[in-house]
Amino acid sequence: MLITKKELKRFTDSKATEPHNSLGMHPVVKAGKPGLVVRAFLSNAVSCEVVDVENGEDSRYPMKKLTAEGFFEGFIEGRSEVFKYRLRTETGDLEVRQFYDPYSFLPTISESDLYLFNEGNEHRIYEKLGSRPRLIDGVPGVSFTVWAPNAQRVSVVGSFNDWDGRYHPMRSLGASGVWELFIPGLRLGEMYKYELKGGNDEIFLKTDPYGSYFEAPPNNASIVFDHSRYEWDDKSWMDAREQRQALDKPMSVYEVHLGSWKRRWNEDNRLLTYAELARELTEYVLEHGFTHIELMPVAEHPFDGSWGYQVTGYFAPTQRFGTPDDFKAFVDYLHSYGIGVIVDWVPAHFPRDAFALATFDGTHLYEHEDPRLGAHQDWGTLIFNFGRNEVKCFLVANALAWLDYFHIDGLRVDAVASMLYLDYSREEGEWIPNIYGGNENLEAIEFLKEVNTRVHEYYPGALMVAEESTSFAGVTKSPDEGGLGFDLKWNMGWMHDNLSYFEKD
Repeated sequence: MLITKKELKRFTDSKATEPHNSLGMHPVVKAGKPGLVVRAFLSNAVSCEVVDVENGEDSRYPMKKLTAEGFFEGFIEGRSEVFKYRLRTETGDLEVRQFYDPYSFLPTISESDLYLFNEGNEHRIYEKLGSRPRLIDGVPGVSFTVWAPNAQRVSVVGSFNDWDGRYHPMRSLGASGVWELFIPGLRLGEMYKYELKGGNDEIFLKTDPYGSYFEAPPNNASIVFDHSRYEWDDKSWMDAREQRQALDKPMSVYEVHLGSWKRRWNEDNRLLTYAELARELTEYVLEHGFTHIELMPVAEHPFDGSWGYQVTGYFAPTQRFGTPDDFKAFVDYLHSYGIGVIVDWVPAHFPRDAFALATFDGTHLYEHEDPRLGAHQDWGTLIFNFGRNEVKCFLVANALAWLDYFHIDGLRVDAVASMLYLDYSREEGEWIPNIYGGNENLEAIEFLKEVNTRVHEYYPGALMVAEESTSFAGVTKSPDEGGLGFDLKWNMGWMHDNLSYFEKD
């Protein structure tokens, strides 16, 4: 046995923080003889062999099972050059499986990507973090990447390892705080979560912050999804969008909550699908002369009875009406009839659900630690730490992802007023002034300027709309002029004043 008992115990006790240093294939010297050591930690495996891919079944090297939990080690004498290999295992029920070793691959995210992410300037980090189907060195699989800088260990868990975090620990990519692992052979539709060990040795499960698709509550597992497969048919709309949505063009917007707009009462009161909603909404919108629809939040959220403003899956259209590609087809269909699609976007706050962003790595990662900054008084939710580069990167990338993946024509940014003011809905002593002694949230203001600038840079013609009803100056001025950079202001105060007026005799 070449591995030390101490290191072996770290795997069986679920404390392996640098698994690639031990697992996989490594040149070694044993008893003065050069060779290769191969180690694997496998669930439900009775035996394991190393198969040389180039020489096939003629070059198989046995491995010894060191622990009942499934830690294997083998020494290949006389070979000093690492080669491409598979692991061949047999399970207790006599099933034989052959697969590439996850610990034989290099990181799937570059150092420059990590640098820009930590700096807050990787605008398309949604293409790098999360789960991504990939083909690496001709081997298909899924890469998993997650930001959890204060975790002791992070593992990918799913049915492929019996949801046991000991068997697929991720590598830590140093000071970036990012953890990464490529698992060959996993396919689209695979459900997964991250198992994390916090600083106090507490082990807990989290869904993927960058997940593209989720299973229905109450389980909430993330689902591996590939955005590249959908073929859009809205080129004519997209080419003309900038002109059609110019601020001197007429707009009439129909606001709709997909979960309650219509139901199939004669079919157990079921929800309509994205396909059904596309047809029936288009007919209704055209009949009534609207140019756009504005969807109350369609990002994944846990509670069926809510409007969707407590988001737990920021990059995923809710599964309640279909798959992410079904939602794309929904947008595609409306575009084919000349109808724009605006989506409510909720960067102001997020819920406390234990499976999602709250205390993600055991610390206040996405939110402020001090409740005077990080707790929303009215809604019982948490406020994003807009001054943390990686959080800003997450939110800016999220806005761009909706425009990129789903061809959304605009974002109505919810609860902007709560972002602008540190004393929003707070009494004296319940908030902390900014560095100048004022009540403006300077970090949130800079974030709003940044996201509006990036949206207009990458997607000219897309609309950024502020749901904001205070007297804050410059909401629709450009950042160069000292404004926030929104195109339009969705004035809730004007609406409420009118409703109050209509109530009078």
